[in-house]
Amino acid sequence: MTLAVVRSLGTARRLRSPQELEDFEQELADQYALAMAAAGVTDRHVAYDRSVVFEFIRFLGRPVWVTEPEDADRYLAWLRRTRGQAKTTVQHKAWTLAQFFDFLIARYQGDIHALTGCVLTQPIDEYNRPAKADYGMPRVPPAEDEVHCSGHGARRCRTPASTCPRPGTTWPRRCGTAPGCGSARP
Repeated sequence: MTLAVVRSLGTARRLRSPQELEDFEQELADQYALAMAAAGVTDRHVAYDRSVVFEFIRFLGRPVWVTEPEDADRYLAWLRRTRGQAKTTVQHKAWTLAQFFDFLIARYQGDIHALTGCVLTQPIDEYNRPAKADYGMPRVPPAEDEVHCSGHGARRCRTPASTCPRPGTTWPRRCGTAPGCGSARP
């Protein structure tokens, strides 16, 4: 039986070699995935979140603990402009990165500072965090006179909504009882 050296935070040494830095970064991502799995997140979701984290790390080109909000700004803009990703995709990737950095700050801020000398900051802040994927495009409901026997495609009931015996129906049939009703009949 051999003894292994256990690292103590009290005697933490700085990471110096590129391999040590890469291994530590991988360990942080693995711990995040492990925490998500322990919380009951599905394997598919964990894999997606890991892919987002590693995509960001590759984009960044330097260790994840030196990330600043400007890096996240560039990344999110790159996703939309260069990669042409949908607004919802960019939104979910921003939320994933925010959750990852919240995890690092809550659990590993001390380790990261002791081993690298860096203090983590949340790169997804209130200025670059997409609140909604539609970016403020409101849903406009139809006018009152447009709401009657809706759901029939090109054919519409020509009677006012208040006199149609089947207002708001989505069945493709004609009610046939109101004068001038043009909705499809069963």
